[in-house]
Amino acid sequence: MRSDEVKKGYQRAPNRSLLRSLGITDREMDLPFIGIANAFNNIVPGHIHLRQITEKVREGVAAAGGVPFEFGVIGICDGIAMGHEGMRYSLPSRENIADSIELMVQAHRFDGLVCVCTCDKIVPGMLMAAARCNIPSIVVTGGPMLTGYQDGKDLSLIDVFEGVGKVAAGTMSEDALCELECSAMPGCGSCQGLYTANTMACMTEAMGMSLPGCAAIPAVDAAKFRIARETGEAIMPLVKKQVKPRDIITKKSLQNAIRVDMALGGSTNTVLHLMAIAAEAEVPLTLDDFNTIAGDTPHICHMQPSGPHSMQTLYRAGGIPAVFKRLLSYLDDCPTVSEKSIRQIAKAAAIKNGEIIRDPKDPISPAGGLRILYGSLAPDGAVVKCAAVPQAMWKHTGPARVFDSEESAMKAILGKKIKEGDVLIIRYEGPRGAPGMPEMLSPTSAMMGLGYKKVVLLTDGRFSGGTRGPCIGHIAPEAAVGGPLAFVQDKDSIAVDLHAKTIDLQVPANEIARRKKNWKPPVKVLTGVLARYAKTVGQANRGAVQR
Repeated sequence: MRSDEVKKGYQRAPNRSLLRSLGITDREMDLPFIGIANAFNNIVPGHIHLRQITEKVREGVAAAGGVPFEFGVIGICDGIAMGHEGMRYSLPSRENIADSIELMVQAHRFDGLVCVCTCDKIVPGMLMAAARCNIPSIVVTGGPMLTGYQDGKDLSLIDVFEGVGKVAAGTMSEDALCELECSAMPGCGSCQGLYTANTMACMTEAMGMSLPGCAAIPAVDAAKFRIARETGEAIMPLVKKQVKPRDIITKKSLQNAIRVDMALGGSTNTVLHLMAIAAEAEVPLTLDDFNTIAGDTPHICHMQPSGPHSMQTLYRAGGIPAVFKRLLSYLDDCPTVSEKSIRQIAKAAAIKNGEIIRDPKDPISPAGGLRILYGSLAPDGAVVKCAAVPQAMWKHTGPARVFDSEESAMKAILGKKIKEGDVLIIRYEGPRGAPGMPEMLSPTSAMMGLGYKKVVLLTDGRFSGGTRGPCIGHIAPEAAVGGPLAFVQDKDSIAVDLHAKTIDLQVPANEIARRKKNWKPPVKVLTGVLARYAKTVGQANRGAVQR
């Protein structure tokens, strides 16, 4: 056992003395040491219940013959951080989470690792750490929040964000918005729809790193406590047999995850995170893999925000195992941390509502919910959640309206200075330029609330999993490193074609060359985490990982 390095032999008497001060008994000295990375805090709704989840994990580890050691991991709530300077710190936190777990695992020589997590950067950060450390590991995600409710309508956080635009449009009063904000989020758990947090929970299950059914179980359901206990028990066979994350996270399992993503119509952020996880696992994965898989994977679940169904609805319909069953002929038979293969899980699953998890022969759309676009404006690619784009906007050409920050764009939107048909560009918000590649949920939700139907939004930043409409993000290379986005001017013609998977700046090459000669990137005075991050982060098309 790895932990023997800290507890065996007379030379380790000082180490054992410290362990004994924790209450570790002689019998426990001979058992595997299991680290439990707990993202509990009381600022993130998705994390506020993780202390109780972790207690059940600890019980499971101890009952199965291991010694649990719990340590804390940070977590940022993207919703609270959204729309201001704090959002620049969200994506860098993913790397911090991976680094902090690596430090704890390697310093204390744990034999196994259980990751207890919810929310956007925390789940991928923990998966990155598991792949990097490559000791037997398993993940339990904390589960989605119950839907909000008001006047006979189910609610989620996105209703509140879009309410801001309705107030600006004069179609909702501030008092009504206040009632909405008090009704939308009823308790603990990740935001209710298939936004980034829940999509990443589904990806974790789909790649085989959490137990069957884990992703969709609501945070407040007793089944979440039961699966947490089972997760603690399940780490022990993995330790005994030395089944490691890189045995689970392979090219085929990541392709399975992408297929499930396409079938669900998940968040664009999964492209960024799956690329980063693949990099840590040393698995070759490219943006072209996403397009290839999207082309032959039907979109079969009409989930929020592009559709009506919440994660609670998906859970009642059978959860991710039922999605596996629908996709049985599409999925590779990969191993999972449950010691059952994906196809075994699929065959044992029950589809409890065929309208929610539809037959691939009767899909929402014959192709997957995400697409990668290329063209003169994005030579290295861009990402769009095509499942959330009305068919009328799959092909659009319009004049550019260029803004060098989210704040300036937001002022123009709320000031009603954007016209139907415009192509709204928000640049210098990429991994290095922002830095931190902030999400743009405030502008996109304001546009929806104001009632715009024919405006395309483009950015080298990101869009929240809660975004809907023609919103294209992750444009690479980003403006700050001299990508074509930096040279767009107001009224330039921009052409987007989701059918052809293209995004082009319709300006002659010699004019672009002229503009490039006079271009200088904006200078931002940075300190601390953001300064270090800006110097080391890579581009979005490779997962925005630090080098």
